Amino acid sequence: MPEPVERHDPEGVDYAWVMQTTFVLTVVVGAPFIALLAWATGVSLPTWADRAEFAIRVGALVWLVVALGAYFYERRNQD
Repeated sequence: MPEPVERHDPEGVDYAWVMQTTFVLTVVVGAPFIALLAWATGVSLPTWADRAEFAIRVGALVWLVVALGAYFYERRNQD
């Protein structure tokens, strides 16, 4: 029989939810967004290093926007 999962009831913002949501949304929404942005702007990305650098630069901005959005969403929807 598996051990029961512990539960917690955070006061204020649930930072674990914010981090998990940020990770999932950044991967699910951010990856296609970055690919479409590279295609739409016509940026020349001939090597894997150029592609990785572009993805890191744009991905950091996507991550920041998603993290702030998740944080403010959680803060606004507290019980």
